[in-house]
Order: sequence, then structure tokens, then C-alpha cells
Amino acid sequence: MRSASTSNLTEAAEGVNKGAQFTSFDVEAFEVPHGRDEAWRFTPLRRLRGLHDGSAVADGSATIEVSADAAVRTETVQRGDDRLGAAGVPADRVAAQAFSAFRDATVVTVPKGTSVEEPITITVTGPGTGATAYGHLQLRAEELSRATVVIDIRGSGTYADNVEFVVDDAAQLTVVWIADAAADLVHVSMHHAALGKDAVLRHTAIELGGELVRLTGRVRFDGPGGDAELLGLYFADDGQHLESRLLVDHGQPNCRSNVLYKGALQGDPDSALPDAHTVWVGDVLIRATGVGTDTFEVNRNLVLADGARADSIPNLEIETGEIIQAGHASATGRFDDLQLFYLQARGIPEDQARRLIVRGFFGEIISKIPVPFVQERLTEAVERELAVTENK
Repeated sequence: MRSASTSNLTEAAEGVNKGAQFTSFDVEAFEVPHGRDEAWRFTPLRRLRGLHDGSAVADGSATIEVSADAAVRTETVQRGDDRLGAAGVPADRVAAQAFSAFRDATVVTVPKGTSVEEPITITVTGPGTGATAYGHLQLRAEELSRATVVIDIRGSGTYADNVEFVVDDAAQLTVVWIADAAADLVHVSMHHAALGKDAVLRHTAIELGGELVRLTGRVRFDGPGGDAELLGLYFADDGQHLESRLLVDHGQPNCRSNVLYKGALQGDPDSALPDAHTVWVGDVLIRATGVGTDTFEVNRNLVLADGARADSIPNLEIETGEIIQAGHASATGRFDDLQLFYLQARGIPEDQARRLIVRGFFGEIISKIPVPFVQERLTEAVERELAVTENK
């Protein structure tokens, strides 16, 4: 087992903070990433198929299909639409490349005061084996609206995009983003969220399929009283690199954020494929103006095979002492021997005991998803992964 876990806590931070990271819509404003760059040091750049250096030409197209209540507006717009970029600006070269190269963007709007009872489903299908595409999706929850959105990433090929969540004052938006595509998909996605006064965002990221999936999430509070919950579940196997990088920027008073990501890694030591590798980097910034902040972030990783590697790096920057609480926790390890002993002592065979522990490990995340068909799908996906483990 190889694992790494580090943390950094800075009070009254000096110099440039995480929130001051360079952003631009212009891809040429960014240097080509290298392995020594902090933001890319865990990512196997050679497996990005040229997304990072400009050599990945858009020779295919991805499709975005939206199924929603009649009250929800769905539009196809061009790059010049003034609404695009409202939730955030690309913070790395791949995101800027995606913004510069998409053919058209999809904007889904929940009108002011509208409560959508059934989940809005958005299916994004990759360009196909050997092809590359770029995309842009924006979800807008107008003032006092409420909606749940399931974004389902499918297909194969190479795909990079920006996804925006604009949550206006007192609106509530629940998002479940599922990357469960074909084994050859390389997907790099940057999520931008902007929350207004008393806005609520519930964002769950699921990473199961694909060869390489890298998700960068950035949350910005634009008014006081905002509430963001970021949940994540990932299960990596041989040949997979699953990476999540988060930044929650507390620059407004009396805002709350909670981050909980859980992952499992498995594999066959004799496989010719690269060992399973997961990366979680969680950054929380509390600016001097973020008085009354209440925040906590947790990452847990369960390693089920030799050779698998989980990197977990929580970071917390605090520029004011006038907060409710701020903290983080991270742990990476194998099965808890005490749990196994407890179950086996009650007559449960070891293989079944292991399954029960993994189910319970992920159950905390799955139970928080307010969409029954997604809960069932994830439960079945975890069971399939466990069956693979037992067959190795």
C-alpha cells in the first residue's frame, strides 16, 4: 500500500492565498502544465491526450440532452452570451482550452420562485473512441427557486468542459454529477459555483468509470448566509486515475460549508495496467471578510489492494479569528481489523464481512443523495466493484 496525507493550516495568511489564483478565459494566458507544477503534480499528463498542451484538436462532438419539467428553460447559446462565465473563470489551461473551443453551450434555467419536484436529468455523452470534444454547461437557479439536477457523464473518447452553477438569493440547487463512462474516457471538468444571499448548494460528485477523470470544483459566496455541501464518492480499479480538487472561498459573512469525500481503491498486483490512483485536494479559504464562517472538510480512503495509491491533502487558510469553527480531517488505510474481528466473531465469513464494511463506508454518502434511482444505481455499482475484488 502506498499512501500520502498532508495538511496545512495558516492563520492570518501572508502573501497570495488560494483565492487569488490566476484565472482567464484566454488559453494562451496559461503556461503549459508540467509535472513539477503544484496543481498538476499528481496528474499523469501523458494520459491527458493533449488536453493540457493544445495538441488535442476538437475533431468530435459531445451531446448534451436535457429532460426537465416544462417550467424549466433549456437554451443552446454561443460563446458571446453574457451569462457565460457568471459563476467563475477558468483557473487552469485545460478549462480555458475548453472555454475557447466549445461549439455551443447549454444553459438550463429554473425560473424565479419555481419549485421543480422531479429531478432534471442531463446526459452528457462523450465524442467516441479516438475523438476529442469540448463543452460548456450552465445551470441557473433563480431567486427563491428549488431544483434537483442529475448530470450523467457517459460514452468514450476525450472530453473537457466547464460546468457552472449560478444559485441566486434564497435559491436551493441540488446537483448529482456522475462520471460512470466507458473505460477509455478521459474527462477533465471544472465546476464553478456562485452562491447568492442565503443560497443553498448541495453538490455530489461520483467518479466510477473512465480511464482518467479529473474534477476541479470552485465555490464562491457572493452574499451572506450561503450554505454549500460538497459530497464525493469514488471507486478506482486498475488503470484508473480519479482526481478531485476543491476550493471553497469564504469571502462573505455567516456562510457555511461542509465537505465529505470517500473513496475506495482496488486492483490486481499482477495486472499490466497502472495501479489504481486517487487524488483528493481540499482547499478552504476564509478571508478577512468571512466572519461567522462555519466549515469542515473530511476525506476518507479505503485501500483494498497492494499497489493502489491514495493521495489526500486538506488545506485550510484562515485570515480572521471571528469564525464559528473551521477544521479538516483525512485518513487513508485498509480495513479496520476490529470491525472485521467483530463481524467474524458473530459468525460472518471474512469475505461477507469485508463487503459489509465497504457498504457501510459508502452508505453515509449514498444515503444523503435525495434521488432514489441514483441511490439504487450507486448501490449496484458498489456491489459490482466488490464482485470484481472477490474474483481477483
